[in-house]
Amino acid sequence: MVKIAFDPIYAHPLPENHRFPMMKYELIPEQLIHEGTCSEINFFNPGSCSKEIVLFTHDEAYFHKLLNQKLSPSEQRKIGFPQSTALIERELIITQGTIEASLYALENGVALNVAGGTHHAFADRGEGFCLLNDQAVAANYLLRQQLSRKILIIDLDVHQGNGTAKLMENEPRVFTFSMHGASNYPFHKEKSDLDIGLLDGTTGETYLSILSENLPKLIELVKPDFAFYLAGVDILSTDKFGKLQVSIEECRQRDEFVFTQLKKHHIPVTVVLGGGYSPEVKTIVEAHCNTFRLAVNLFD
Repeated sequence: MVKIAFDPIYAHPLPENHRFPMMKYELIPEQLIHEGTCSEINFFNPGSCSKEIVLFTHDEAYFHKLLNQKLSPSEQRKIGFPQSTALIERELIITQGTIEASLYALENGVALNVAGGTHHAFADRGEGFCLLNDQAVAANYLLRQQLSRKILIIDLDVHQGNGTAKLMENEPRVFTFSMHGASNYPFHKEKSDLDIGLLDGTTGETYLSILSENLPKLIELVKPDFAFYLAGVDILSTDKFGKLQVSIEECRQRDEFVFTQLKKHHIPVTVVLGGGYSPEVKTIVEAHCNTFRLAVNLFD
């Protein structure tokens, strides 16, 4: 059975002017249950990530600032959210959700988090709506628990996974792959193990061709025994910030290709959502729901 991390707190601690992008966290489970793709039994409520596990990845001084509401105004501006107790509580649940989803993925082949993909968080700071890097924390957890020997992070958000790249630059057991818009945020790119920067206006056909050329080679080269997949839907042509020309159907084909390749090689995968900023929330929800539908259909 496909398991999905979800907790209602994901959607509630932010100020009203930040609510629109966060509506998807409530609407995706509702839609999946309404249409019969999932039932309540597919969803689980993660706990809160412990300090010990967070500090496998993040600096203690930075974590102390988060817990005690000590971020400076400049640090808050870089993150994009005003600090609050509820916000860090949300981040700890999201991070734990990715960890627990990874344990389910080891058993079932795939698990998903209705959140996550906080790939702009560095060891000592947050950026771009990201406070803690859930994939990096979960990857370090799996390695420390000797549950994985080699991890592939597949980051297909339209924004480069700069925090993830920096956090993993000296960890040879984790291979970071980011395929993103070359001119998109972040304007200073870190160095992933493989970066593919796409030109503005890249079509879905070209996007899928580049992915299909590179991912199978990577799997053969890296030989991972576990994968994290950041399935951002800000690659859509409708996205306010994405700058690419990918349709919802082509985005669905992207997910199908990634899942098919990983399943073919018996590589368990944890999926996190990443970004999506189309003007209509129904577009965002439909594109994300396609990812969940494919996971259920291919792995159940």
